Amino acid sequence: MAAWQRFFAILQADVRERMRTPRFWVVLAFMAWATWWCFPPVESGYSTLSLGDGSRGRYSSAWAGMGLALIYSTFLNLVGFYLVRGTLTRDFETRVWQLLVTTPMTRGGYLLAKWASHMVVFGMIAAVGIVVALAAQWVRAEDRHIDLIELLKPLLLLSLPSLALTAMFAIWFDLVPWLRRTAGNVLFFIVWTVMLTVSVAPYDGQSKADPQGWTSDPSGMMVAAREFSRVREAQTGKPLPFGFNLGGDAMTADSVRFDWPAWQPGGKLVASRALWLALAMLFTVMAAPLLDWAASRGLSTAKARSGAGRSMRWLNRVLDPFARGPLGILTVAELKLALRQRRIWWWLAALGALGAQAFAPDEGMRTALLLAWLLPLDVLSRGVLRERDHATGGLVFTAPQVLPRLLAARFLVGFTMLFALSLPAMLRLLGTEPLAALAALTAIVSITSWGLCLGALCRNARPFELIMIGAAYACLQGAALFAVATQPAWTLTVHGIGLLPAWLLLMWAWPRLARR
Repeated sequence: MAAWQRFFAILQADVRERMRTPRFWVVLAFMAWATWWCFPPVESGYSTLSLGDGSRGRYSSAWAGMGLALIYSTFLNLVGFYLVRGTLTRDFETRVWQLLVTTPMTRGGYLLAKWASHMVVFGMIAAVGIVVALAAQWVRAEDRHIDLIELLKPLLLLSLPSLALTAMFAIWFDLVPWLRRTAGNVLFFIVWTVMLTVSVAPYDGQSKADPQGWTSDPSGMMVAAREFSRVREAQTGKPLPFGFNLGGDAMTADSVRFDWPAWQPGGKLVASRALWLALAMLFTVMAAPLLDWAASRGLSTAKARSGAGRSMRWLNRVLDPFARGPLGILTVAELKLALRQRRIWWWLAALGALGAQAFAPDEGMRTALLLAWLLPLDVLSRGVLRERDHATGGLVFTAPQVLPRLLAARFLVGFTMLFALSLPAMLRLLGTEPLAALAALTAIVSITSWGLCLGALCRNARPFELIMIGAAYACLQGAALFAVATQPAWTLTVHGIGLLPAWLLLMWAWPRLARR
């Protein structure tokens, strides 16, 4: 009984701490708004979830549950990671861990309580989605019969194991010192991408693997695809394309809508999903022996081990000529500080990106340019947060006229790093199409501005990091946001228009952040 009391005390304290932040309620409001538009009317012209032949189920409780489950299994387990992570790091950095180890609490129980608090947050988001989905089912009036069991069944079988794995990753990424900040945020996006693509890759669109097998993919995507195929073939009596579309397929009034009153998963499928849930809990508890080691390597220790403050005398020779005037001196000092904190792998990656921009074919140059823009991501996203993170604002902000100078210096540091990392590509573009070089320069200014702006607005680096990583991935898949070489005029216009709101918001948010 005492062990359970300690478990729930940690869980309750963690959940209350999350609920005190405006970010939590903003996310809940956004999820409610997004969930409503996941159930569009027929006349909207699109469908969030449809099958390979373009049909979709009528908005019954069972179909609403499948739609929510697939969205949560894919998108929420990405965004949710950035939302819930950091609780262990906070305990380490605030020395709360040193107090907790003096209690009878076990390390495994502590980690399970942290994991459970992550799951409670996911559960609260899911609860909001359930309420909105029921409202959408009633308003759309395609099938107004409410069946809570059928609504919850897909969420429990598909989303719960997937989100449990995300909660487990959040624990491990908080434990490993070098994964606690930007590097971990980037790496998890890669892990999320790999987990989705690897599970789908073996299927060629015609596979009809056993839908009631003992194994399943972590996100449950292939489980849903097999179930859709099995049920629809039983309804129509003919083979149908294997798979489904999630995220915005075209839909017209003539598109087929079929009945989906219930989902009847078999026992083996339930066991396969329970296996992922059990593995998530097991791997969480397995991290217990590392807790003391991780706590002894807090953020300050990790920075010391990273080589921050190393001499790098060549920087003085390169940058000291630019240290003229108050702004120049401040900018050079900030730039030296940022560069001296770079690890050896960062310099090697920078050299690789510069070499690829200079000598690779056009496609390789564009890819290297995108990757180069991600290298200083921590500087861009945390440029306005240093005083808050290090509790030095009370000293720094007492200097006269420091706010505009410090903001200008942080902007120049981010811009200089991006410009230097993009120089070979910009020279190549300048020689072939000057408009493309101008578009790249405008994109650099835009990225730097929005990094500072979102950091000041959100008072957290993760939103910009997630947006930037997602945008770079989308561009590698063909999106045009950073298409400086293929669509320079469009890219120049979009980023040029975006500069004004970024600067206006930054001018409003930066003084308020400094006052805190």
